[in-house]
Amino acid sequence: MSDETPVTIEISGGVAHLTLNRPDKRNALDRATIGALSAVLELCREDPTVRMLQLSGAGNVFCAGADLTEMQAQAHASEQENLAHAEKLAHLLGALDAFPKPTLARINGDGYGGALGLIAACDIAIVAEPAKFAFTEVRLGIIPAVASPFVLAKISESAALRYFLTAETLSAATLKEIGLAHEVVEADSLDAACNRISSAILKGAPEALREAKALIRDVAHATAPLRAQTSLQMAARLASLRVKGEAREGFRAFFEKRKASWRAD
Repeated sequence: MSDETPVTIEISGGVAHLTLNRPDKRNALDRATIGALSAVLELCREDPTVRMLQLSGAGNVFCAGADLTEMQAQAHASEQENLAHAEKLAHLLGALDAFPKPTLARINGDGYGGALGLIAACDIAIVAEPAKFAFTEVRLGIIPAVASPFVLAKISESAALRYFLTAETLSAATLKEIGLAHEVVEADSLDAACNRISSAILKGAPEALREAKALIRDVAHATAPLRAQTSLQMAARLASLRVKGEAREGFRAFFEKRKASWRAD
């Protein structure tokens, strides 16, 4: 894949294959990638030839979360600038969560931070066995605020309490156990599994599939339309934390490859 565009799209047989295309940056979510993915979602929403989406990452990582270069720059940004940045991700996750056509996450490798928001915002998630995941934010002095409305729609409060607070590494099996993945397969079986799911979806009538998604949102989670709004509210909470001393120390420690001041180990 070319490194020139941060998100590629290939439409085949009714499936729009969207790929985060920054393998040299572990497909991190910088402003350009967030903007490109948001634009592609809008195109696919309006394209009648697209019946469903499949989201994956180039290379051997699904998505490393926030872009490190932008994270460094944000350490010196104002709360308002941090809010503007967080709101872009909130709008993207809201658009993916509310996308009217079926969405499938082809999770080809590791996913951290905001990547778990992308996974949670997709309808179905298939994970390659070696992949690892983590909500790493508290170790940087921040919180998984923007992704939380979408993640908490899929996992229990109990699971969130453990993994938001400990930032432990989750295996693919654990991701399935807590409700963020539907299947875990060997890496060389990932495409076959995704093709099987896509084939099953495409046997459904397009309008019926859209209405089935709407039915689930309306009946199972009466608050589903509020998730995007809540994510934007949480963006403000994240921006407020991002300019405080703990976050500044957390990011400095991360980039200086040392332990943060609050760590006793």
